[in-house]
Amino acid sequence: MGVADLGLPVDVPSTALFTDQYELTMLEAALAAGTAGRRSVFEVFTRRLPEGRRYGVVAGTGRVLDAVENFRFDADVLRFLREHEIVGEPTLDWLASYRFGGDIWGYPEGEVYFPGSPILRVEGSFAECVLLETVILSILNHDSAIAAAASRMSSAAGGRPLIEMGARRTHELAAVAASRAAYVGGFTSTSDLAAGFRYNIPTVGTSAHAFTLLHDRERDAFQAQVNSLGRSTTLLVDTYDVAEAVRTAVEIAGPELGAVRIDSGDLLLVAHRVRQQLDELGATRTKIVVTSDLDEYAIASLAAAPVDAYGVGTQLVTGSGHPTCSMVYKLVARATSTDPGAPLAPVAKKSTGGKTSIGGRKWAARRRDEQGVAEAEVIGTGPVPEDLEDRLLLVQLVKGGHVVGRESLDVVRDRHAAARANLPMSATQLSRGEAVLPTEYV
Repeated sequence: MGVADLGLPVDVPSTALFTDQYELTMLEAALAAGTAGRRSVFEVFTRRLPEGRRYGVVAGTGRVLDAVENFRFDADVLRFLREHEIVGEPTLDWLASYRFGGDIWGYPEGEVYFPGSPILRVEGSFAECVLLETVILSILNHDSAIAAAASRMSSAAGGRPLIEMGARRTHELAAVAASRAAYVGGFTSTSDLAAGFRYNIPTVGTSAHAFTLLHDRERDAFQAQVNSLGRSTTLLVDTYDVAEAVRTAVEIAGPELGAVRIDSGDLLLVAHRVRQQLDELGATRTKIVVTSDLDEYAIASLAAAPVDAYGVGTQLVTGSGHPTCSMVYKLVARATSTDPGAPLAPVAKKSTGGKTSIGGRKWAARRRDEQGVAEAEVIGTGPVPEDLEDRLLLVQLVKGGHVVGRESLDVVRDRHAAARANLPMSATQLSRGEAVLPTEYV
């Protein structure tokens, strides 16, 4: 039984209308002009990182591949386009048989990126490539923003587990994507069952303040939870008096109590007090989980606290102040005619205001020093220098319309950890600064 069979709103039958109308009007005009079949190269990149960020994280690639596969104009979609007179019958006939048949290359998911990095390269006819702009950007901009925030938080956590718990703070479908991106960035589990179902991410959850308030006494609530979930459960201890709650929790569960959760107050001070109290009560193995509007700065401030795990919601699913990565999808090369053998000519936007682009089909490589630490992002359009041939970053994801680059999330997650570890140490500093690697064009 699949997701669609269960009727869960985490998949859609078609992604064809996850687009802007101008993509269809461009298609119609290009079909009429005879230029729609010109071989074209589009690239996804960002001109700058969000303020204060030292690196970006590529996330959402797997979802992009799903979206490309599901980009189909079925009868209902075509009927909508016809009834609203968005395009004419010749274009509708063309859309009815649409299947992306080109190639897609990109940075492997989990890799880091920098300003100018050709994060994704889409090649095919102008007609088949131009339609994918919005759905690709909407996925990559959202997921990469969440993954970058997650990466900063996991770095600040210093190896302590992180729980994604932001489903109540964003759109229900965005919550599932955010859980996936957070896992890529270093989170260990999620509270969102739809994400667990869709992506096999470990799920966790015990109780909220409502459960304690439901009962006549806090003791009754704790006893009910332990009876149901066992002594290894996590008890929420800040509904009333923290010290009294900790005492009651240990009395009921004993030293085998799994953890206590603190969701309010001065977390640094309270965590130290709770740790001391737990130890005095003999619950030396009971862990402390903290929540309450955490971000990477709050997590870093708790580095010296006896905290064992963090739960993060709002700040994570909103990108910790940067909910998008400002990625763009630009035509960088196109054939001089519709002849299959026509050469590609570089094209680029030359406007003022910081929105220029660089033409040409690009490769990218990461130069490292003698210790293996990254020192520059090198981008070019000509031959690859011999010393960089084994440092190329783009891999093929789609070949002739068929997905060839799908990977498991665990592989992606491990890749990100390795990529971040190979950056200069200053990459994980939370103080404001520029991109940790310069971008060099050759």
